[in-house]
This record gives sequence, structure tokens and C-alpha cells, in this order.
Amino acid sequence: MIDTNMYMTLAATALAALGLVTFAALSGWRGWLRLKQQELAARREDSAPAMPSASARIEIADLKERIRKLEAIAAGVDL
Repeated sequence: MIDTNMYMTLAATALAALGLVTFAALSGWRGWLRLKQQELAARREDSAPAMPSASARIEIADLKERIRKLEAIAAGVDL
């Protein structure tokens, strides 16, 4: 039979392990966010604001149309 001290030790060990895994995941997440911020900053510095290409404008218009249709569906409006 396992005594109460064994359960307490097991629970404390599991909690400590969970804390370490959580800390490692949070550190990795923050590092990834920092990397993405640096990439965005570098991209902003490198590129001058330019007019979007015709295909990009068509794609944006298509996405806006899809959003409009989805909003209409969500509102219960027949198209």
C-alpha cells in the first residue's frame, strides 16, 4: 500500500515538472514573437510603400466579397 507521503511527493514532482515545461514553452513563445517582430521591422525598413499589384488587388476584393457573404450568412440574410 502506498502511503500519503508518496502521493504528496508524486504530486509535488508532477507540479514542478509542469511548471518547468510551462516556463520552457513560454520562453520559446516569447523568443518566437521577438523573432517575428524583428522580421517585420526589417521588412518595413527594406521596402518602400508601393502600389499593390493588380493580382493582389483582385485577391483583396475577392476576400472582401467572401467576408461580406459570410457576414450575410451569419446575419441570416439570403443572397
